[in-house]
Amino acid sequence: MDREDMVTAEGVRARLGDLAGTISVEVLPECVSTNLLLKERAGSLPSWHTVIARRQTGGRGRMGRSFSSPEGSGLYMSVLLRPELPPEDAALITPAAAVAVCRAAEELGSDRAEIKWVNDVLIGGRKVCGILTEAGTGSRPGTLDYAVVGVGVNVTAPEGGFPPEIADIAGAVFPRRQPDTLDRLAAAFLRHFYGIYASLPGGDFRAEYRARSCLTGKRVNVLRGGGAREALVLAVDERCRLCVRYGDGTEEALFSGEVSIRHI
Repeated sequence: MDREDMVTAEGVRARLGDLAGTISVEVLPECVSTNLLLKERAGSLPSWHTVIARRQTGGRGRMGRSFSSPEGSGLYMSVLLRPELPPEDAALITPAAAVAVCRAAEELGSDRAEIKWVNDVLIGGRKVCGILTEAGTGSRPGTLDYAVVGVGVNVTAPEGGFPPEIADIAGAVFPRRQPDTLDRLAAAFLRHFYGIYASLPGGDFRAEYRARSCLTGKRVNVLRGGGAREALVLAVDERCRLCVRYGDGTEEALFSGEVSIRHI
């Protein structure tokens, strides 16, 4: 792979502007998982330390799923945070990161990005990004020691196409990559995410998160406990919860979990 197609720490830092002294960037040729690495090193690293791997051998998504992370076609990065937020407000970190991904992709010229609650970014109806936030609890009840925000983006389709198990749902941000796309996308995400995070739990990102929802008005299966329950998505509320109505007329605001769109 040509160097101009490789993400570099220098290239990302050069595009961070005033944040270059605040966000430290580390780029590795390969690791098992950027989230796992930051969790292991969380005690010795500063807030906003960012690890980017050109390839992951054990990338993970939510619900313990694997995340395909081939070299050359994706951006795999994790950010270490020290949230001074109660757990209920820390739940807004993943929605904040999703909005930052959307803004960064569109800044670089992508088609409009949408969000499938709670942590997937879609372009053209296909998943181009997944976000996994993992937290370490603090010594005092109700506090967090750290949060690691992992972002995996399919920047372009991998050579030979996506693996068969995800070929029907996966997509890429761009049809082809231009020089420095990975550096520019990483820096754009960090800049947008930093600005949104600084305003938590407030800020206007929540209205944008709601407006980008691709589920509102859709019929879905709410997946939990090994089962599925049919529901209609009514809205995404100001807390970024998914508001649903079940077939028996009862309603619920979901803080976390997973849903799948019903294709009737």
